[in-house]
Amino acid sequence: MDAEKIQLYTSKAIDWAVALAPKLLVAILVIIVGLFLVKKLTALLEKGLEKAKLDIEIREFLASIISILLKIAVFLVAGSIIGIEFTALLGLLAAMAFAVGMALQGFMGNFASGLTILFLKPYRVGDWVEVSESFGKVKSIQIFNTTLETPNDKTLIVPNGQVTDNIITNFSTKGNIRLELNVHMPYAESYPKVRSVIESALKQSSYVLPEPPAQIGIETYDSHNIVLAIRPYINPDDYWDATFEVYSKIKAAFSANNIKAAYSEGVELGDIGN
Repeated sequence: MDAEKIQLYTSKAIDWAVALAPKLLVAILVIIVGLFLVKKLTALLEKGLEKAKLDIEIREFLASIISILLKIAVFLVAGSIIGIEFTALLGLLAAMAFAVGMALQGFMGNFASGLTILFLKPYRVGDWVEVSESFGKVKSIQIFNTTLETPNDKTLIVPNGQVTDNIITNFSTKGNIRLELNVHMPYAESYPKVRSVIESALKQSSYVLPEPPAQIGIETYDSHNIVLAIRPYINPDDYWDATFEVYSKIKAAFSANNIKAAYSEGVELGDIGN
């Protein structure tokens, strides 16, 4: 390539950059201001939906959808300022959406499941549920997933597709959940006596509900103890406080009534096979 052609291409590139620079700066300004306005409008929309007394799940869903649509509009306007044809840009977006949709069918399934959850309402924000073998309090219902907070303060993000494809247990519809606790009783002890002691201990707990009555029974027999199942009912929000207090009350009751614990006196060692 000779010097004249290089100079010609360089001159055209400079002219193109000079002509595009103002448009590019305006487009960037439009994006910055537009995203700021979208954030403010979304916040105002959320307040308006809250005043309309719509469910929080519907409010969050609508706010998310409208926010996404407004952001797309901002980038379309910025693209048109640079010189990208609006129809061509829409066609490109449609093609990209189709390709992404084919590649991310699972996400589209989660989106459809999110709509199902929002309109059928198997649970609401604040409910205690068990979905996909995960137990927790519903913190939010998003477009693609549901966020749970477990009793031990873990955050679980469950895809909505897994929610609708599995059994949903909503504990908040009854207003209580059942603790599943176990204690051990020596074989030499009287089961009716121990059962009575446990019943008295449960009545001393401030978290155990009087109705439905707690279930107490022999669950199984092991080598040194009889394993007792204790199933009191509590409010869902008291899960860990109730667990700790019930165990503490039973321990104190066993001590006060001289109920002993059985345990091995020694350790037997054996060969390890191949």
